Amino acid sequence: MRKVVSRDGTTIAYRSAGEGLPIVLVNGAFRDHTIFDPLVPELVAHCTVYVYDRRGRGHSGDCPGYAVEREVEDLAAVIEEAGGQAVVFAGSTGANLALEAALAGVGVTKLALHEPYFRTLGHPKPPADCMDVLRALLAQGRRGEAAQYWLSELLGLSAEVIAEWRQAPLWATNEANAHTLLYDTAILGDFEVPVARLAALRTPAVVLSSDASSDWLRDAARATAAALPNGFGMQLPGSWHRIDTPILGRVLAGFATT
Repeated sequence: MRKVVSRDGTTIAYRSAGEGLPIVLVNGAFRDHTIFDPLVPELVAHCTVYVYDRRGRGHSGDCPGYAVEREVEDLAAVIEEAGGQAVVFAGSTGANLALEAALAGVGVTKLALHEPYFRTLGHPKPPADCMDVLRALLAQGRRGEAAQYWLSELLGLSAEVIAEWRQAPLWATNEANAHTLLYDTAILGDFEVPVARLAALRTPAVVLSSDASSDWLRDAARATAAALPNGFGMQLPGSWHRIDTPILGRVLAGFATT
């Protein structure tokens, strides 16, 4: 992977492939750039695709004293590598980060967001002390419990589903990246759609959701699309918090290049 140095000196690892208009893909909680391995082949015929490891994950560095602004600067550094302007596709908590980057004016020409993490009216917020609980678990080295807590209290997954996740090959990655759950939780702020701030964002945007996602995720997508002056929503076939890859690839390629 190639490396770029973010503003605070942290090294961010990225990879690019394809030709054409640049599009940067931003992952959500737990994951690194490899989550996009199935999607990249769907896009390279249409775009130059950039994937990167968010700080604290994969091949990227990290530094003490996390702040959301540092992650915005990381994404800005990757966009600079792409020529200074790029379409950005981001999912889950990564979508919240992409919104912050667009609001900061770092060269995002278009936004494609998949189920940004917000809790709208009628959907309870996570516990008020969730950051404190996560911090305590991680300080004690209880990385698996921290991951389980996040999945339960912030994503709302059942004990049965979490038990299945713990048996899956990706669980090792969940534990390895558990410390970054503090970063993703910080990005979420008060968990509400920042309607007043988004009203000033003129970037063209599409907000996607899966027809098999939780109600709160689909409602968050709809509310985000409604808050964006140049945004619209689309519901696509998929599974929980995931859109079928060939369909997602076609939609992203069309949105990015028109």
